[in-house]
Amino acid sequence: GINAEYMGIVKMSLNIDLFLEDLRKIRAIPEKELRALCEVVKEILIEEANLVPVQLPATICGDIHGQFHDLLELFRKGGELPETSYVFMGDYVDRGFNSVETLEYLLCLKAKYPSKITLLRGNHESRAITMNYGFYDEIQRKYGNGNPWKYFMEIFDCLPISALVDGRILCVHAGLSPSINTIDQINTIERRMEVPADGPFADLLWSDPKDEIDYWGPGDRGAGYSFGKEIVRQFNHLNGLTLISRSHQLAQDGFYFLFEKMLVTVWSVPNYCYRCGNLASVMSITADNPDPKFTLFSTVTEKTDIKPYRNAIPYFLQLHLQNIRRRRFFIFTTFLINTFFISLHALSPSLQYVVKN
Repeated sequence: GINAEYMGIVKMSLNIDLFLEDLRKIRAIPEKELRALCEVVKEILIEEANLVPVQLPATICGDIHGQFHDLLELFRKGGELPETSYVFMGDYVDRGFNSVETLEYLLCLKAKYPSKITLLRGNHESRAITMNYGFYDEIQRKYGNGNPWKYFMEIFDCLPISALVDGRILCVHAGLSPSINTIDQINTIERRMEVPADGPFADLLWSDPKDEIDYWGPGDRGAGYSFGKEIVRQFNHLNGLTLISRSHQLAQDGFYFLFEKMLVTVWSVPNYCYRCGNLASVMSITADNPDPKFTLFSTVTEKTDIKPYRNAIPYFLQLHLQNIRRRRFFIFTTFLINTFFISLHALSPSLQYVVKN
């Protein structure tokens, strides 16, 4: 149609190769071109189902969290596009120092090779989370205004929720939902919105597997659920799956299996938050070998001149500082109230004398 034709013209006007080259040098895309790029990618994403079918071979990746130099290392170890096809399971932004470059790089790849890279939504691809965990502040520092954040949020609302690799491996950011028994039900979710606080959409982006339980339990994050081995066994059997692939939780060795290898957590952020010292991995599936192959890699960030912004508070200190502020406020308020009542008590005899006379 006319819209597709117009978007084709817009895409041709964008020098995506130059953007990729500049991003590798930590130069963000200018705002005007970024807006056009986001419109192109949005049109691509809108055409994708909630559950994206992916053919083999495929390489599956977990969280990235703004560690851009480590993302480049991921492509060096896992293979460059278009020779390698990728599924990313969300959480591209927040916590790292280069969320802007990370997301823009992936959007450029999506615009250039739309059928070779699948970008799923994670719980951090939302307005509420990015306002609190670094992405919004980084955009303000790098662009001087919040407009790019609005463009990115529109992209996030279009991201698919899950992928089905070779008809047998379900990829989703976090986990399962008690509201979803079959993978076909995922396609019935209205996804073009902010991630809700509860319901099946939220569950898929927030839930966690738990070894200690067999069925459903309350979630540990204030959203989603905990789920156990029997839930995964039943879900895989009913849907003809051999594996559920997810991210959402730090894996010290880059990945770990649960529930007799019916579920795997793939983690693709090495040295998470620049302090955890963990390995990262990507998981490759080929037609020749039904078993997943893991490629491990370590951080490269210590070899670069990455410096945090002077005014940027490291993510892992933010909650601690907030708690300190709250305690100080509570102590100060309590002090004022106590002082008031002590003064009142001290004045009470004088007041009684004045009243009597």
